[in-house]
Amino acid sequence: MPVFPLGAHPDDHGTRFAVASTSAEMVEVCLVDGPEDGGPGALTERRVELAEHTFGVWHGHVPGVRPGQRYGYRVHGPYRPFDGLRANPAKLLVDPYATRITGRVTDVVAARGWHGDPMSGQPSRVDSLGSVPLSVVTPADTGSRPPRPDVPWSETVISELHVRGWTRLHPEVPEAHRGSYLGLAHPAVIAQLQRTGVTAVELLPVQASAPEPPLLERGATNYWGYATLGFLAPHPGYAAVAGNEAAEFRYLVDALHAAGIEVICDIVPNHTCEGGVGGTTLSYRGLDAPAYYSLGGAGHDADITGTGNTLDAGSPTVIRLVCDAMRHWVHAYGVDGFRIDLASVLGRPHSGPFSPDSALLTAIAQDPTLSTCKLIAEPWDATGEGYRVGGFGVAWSEWNGRYRDAVRDFWRGHGGVAELASRLTGSSDIYRLSGRRPWASVNFVTAHDGFTLRDLVSYERKHNEGNGEGGRDGTDDNRSQNLGAEGETDDAGIRGARLATARAMMATLLLSIGTPMITGGDERWRTQGGNNNPYCRDDETSWVDWSATDETAAMEAFTARLTALRRESPVLHRDQFYVDGEVLWWDPSGRPMEPQDWHDGGRRTLVVLLADYWLLLLHAGTEPVDCVLPPGPAGFDPVLDSTTADGVPADPAPVGAGATLVLPPRSVRLLRSR
Repeated sequence: MPVFPLGAHPDDHGTRFAVASTSAEMVEVCLVDGPEDGGPGALTERRVELAEHTFGVWHGHVPGVRPGQRYGYRVHGPYRPFDGLRANPAKLLVDPYATRITGRVTDVVAARGWHGDPMSGQPSRVDSLGSVPLSVVTPADTGSRPPRPDVPWSETVISELHVRGWTRLHPEVPEAHRGSYLGLAHPAVIAQLQRTGVTAVELLPVQASAPEPPLLERGATNYWGYATLGFLAPHPGYAAVAGNEAAEFRYLVDALHAAGIEVICDIVPNHTCEGGVGGTTLSYRGLDAPAYYSLGGAGHDADITGTGNTLDAGSPTVIRLVCDAMRHWVHAYGVDGFRIDLASVLGRPHSGPFSPDSALLTAIAQDPTLSTCKLIAEPWDATGEGYRVGGFGVAWSEWNGRYRDAVRDFWRGHGGVAELASRLTGSSDIYRLSGRRPWASVNFVTAHDGFTLRDLVSYERKHNEGNGEGGRDGTDDNRSQNLGAEGETDDAGIRGARLATARAMMATLLLSIGTPMITGGDERWRTQGGNNNPYCRDDETSWVDWSATDETAAMEAFTARLTALRRESPVLHRDQFYVDGEVLWWDPSGRPMEPQDWHDGGRRTLVVLLADYWLLLLHAGTEPVDCVLPPGPAGFDPVLDSTTADGVPADPAPVGAGATLVLPPRSVRLLRSR
């Protein structure tokens, strides 16, 4: 009898079930019936033993089971917490290969596999049926996907956004579709992305998730979704119609593709929603904890993710699950790429030292399907060993945290210009030696994790009290500034300085060589009220405000002007690193930069001539500065001025070579060689 593929696969006569567990002594598939929202006592189940056991996979065919059938697994076997073994047949488990998941955790006590103490106590005898999510048998996906847009890396402009938060308040989206896959697919929403110049959306996790144990205990949710329950199932909470999430997500991908916009999915193959040993038993821990999780001493979870558990990148079970899941999103939905959360974990088998040639990273990079996708690594984890910016292989682009820090530091008046110069020109010092191109550097100033652009210039410290963790969560290393007042203010001077600084940072991002990533909403001047970690805030803190103001309209127009300039000039989105002589650096006095200038930590002005074509001037000082333009035969035409609301130069008259320009505080100018 066939063992593979894993999961539930219906045929004309029933459904074949297959689930991996090397430590189980018996596995039952439990067929659940009753009301969709039924709690304990409202549901019935029929248990069928999977009597076939091959290569660590329990499998069998159950006649008469059709698509739509809810099910789970019960695992019988050893319960020895100090060996990491936690089989408990009282707990109904989600299939790791489920392509649809329904329900939620309604009783955290019932969802725990232990009683008394997670290590020395006894297994919980509370049956979790009716208190935990269930898997659902789905029809085989036999359709083919239309061609993907296949936007070249060098032409890619990414917007990172949240499916729910992006349209939850959108006035042009029908109310029933707001905050859903269909809401994001609305023509008005897609048209806005096109106007902004976005070529790819990077969606915060759309895989089925569940709140971690601490959130469950206080009745909160993981809004961001970095708490995966099922790696192959779309998150049901983003469906406009319950149970229709697969069709709706497929519709969303097709709608974005029709507009020429790619879809990059943020996937979290480094941990799950179950938390540490004191957490829940919803799937992986009950099936085979040693095969899924990296275990430390005495059966405890090794935690290099900061979430309580770590999926073991050295386990064949995990390697197979991650690759199968990623392929599923490509084949079933047509997604164009993946951003791997805490990707350094994938290079640390058994939570050991990092290697870019680890089995899991290699399996992804050489896979015939996945190797054709855009692959983006978040090149760090929760430990020092995991900080690996520039350390991934040639198949990977990376979130460049050094770019973020350099831009923030420069525009708040820290650190001189040397680090910024390297980041502006593609970070060749980080990526060239590995054989990668400039677009391997995914440049960003803000992301979902941290301040928005508006808050970056409005707050000097985080304000996370509303998250329910006493303000302890979120980083303290914000490299931010408030320009004279903490938080919102009516002071016109401070507001003007904030907008000017934000425009300068947006201009820096979109005029740098590499792949720019905008945090969705920054172009609309979105605030989170100083909260730099609203991962549990499914409210106005996190939702994008679509009300029209002069400031939001101007920032959006400014961003669109920048992306248009970038799109129209090969110099601004080049796919090769510069060579000697193609970039000339100038002192504001009109002379070439000298070696000692790069070590001047007080330097606040950078002038660069790119390929004899674009002249870029950045001034982060708090006072105006005179800048003598480089010599040349024909002079320059102004094309961008960050001191105006929409970036259109206040004075478009040509400027002669060697002329003197006055650069206002916190400003960016871009001129085109004549």
